Amino acid sequence: MSDVSMVVAGIDIGKARLDVALHGAADRMAFDNSAAGHHQLIQWLRAAQVVRVGLESTGSYSQEVTGTLREAGFEVAVLQPLQVRAFAQYRLRRAKSDPLDAALIATCAALLDKVHEASDARLVPLAEHLRLIEQLEDDVVRAKTRLEAAHLAHVRRFLRREVERLERREAAERILLMKSIAAEPDLLARLQLIQSVDGVGERTALSLLLLLPELGRLEREPIVSLAGLAPFVRQSGKWRGQSRIGGGRDRVRRALYAASLAAAFRWNPSIKALYQRLKTAGKPHRKIMIACARKMLIQVNAVVARGTPWISSRRVPA
Repeated sequence: MSDVSMVVAGIDIGKARLDVALHGAADRMAFDNSAAGHHQLIQWLRAAQVVRVGLESTGSYSQEVTGTLREAGFEVAVLQPLQVRAFAQYRLRRAKSDPLDAALIATCAALLDKVHEASDARLVPLAEHLRLIEQLEDDVVRAKTRLEAAHLAHVRRFLRREVERLERREAAERILLMKSIAAEPDLLARLQLIQSVDGVGERTALSLLLLLPELGRLEREPIVSLAGLAPFVRQSGKWRGQSRIGGGRDRVRRALYAASLAAAFRWNPSIKALYQRLKTAGKPHRKIMIACARKMLIQVNAVVARGTPWISSRRVPA
């Protein structure tokens, strides 16, 4: 159980403001979500003898303050919004405001038995760079869709140039990202381990490296669940529903699903065998591909955990 004597604060993070509350106390404060505001926040937390700070994962709004709090020596519990919403429902709480949310987050953080260690701070800017690449990829797809539907010659010329421009930009950004990773020898070695698995290309390896830093540190069941590829049983009494995947990190899941498509038909013998076995058993294509993506993740996790490259079972021409 958590230490009941520990002073815990909760922060509701907004774009411009940080609302702060202490667990079990009436203290409420608000600070600007800026460098100056973060400095004032740290001084106030230290004066209140706070040990643990709870906050929700809210993307770019929370990244800077989270890093600042950790550098200042606080134990930071980063909660998923789903956790906080579920806790609010458990407490039958309907009222909602930023100060009330901060108090709820403080209570939720105080009840945690263990706070997971901070992920590698170097991954934050790299993951943001990857997000830009993903957005450019989406832009390419949209531009190609418009091109397919266009008939006017000048419109088609414009869209072809737009597709080429976006593809060049995406390729350039990927090269820059790879250079940033190459400057960190341990990250580069980890990337190469991931990419050694049959069917895992550079693009998929980048997603796994930057968005799933727990690779190699968790057993197969937790890592599969973290990626949103674990089937959840649905049953009640005599009723048996279909097991479904859900939750997890959707960007990781999408990357693995796309990679497993090619691996199941060409690149990875063990995944090809799994695909054929499930297909023969009459399983639906989507379920088969989810199973293939799950197997690929388990293989990558094993490779990173042992620290040695994948031994390919593909036949090498003489």
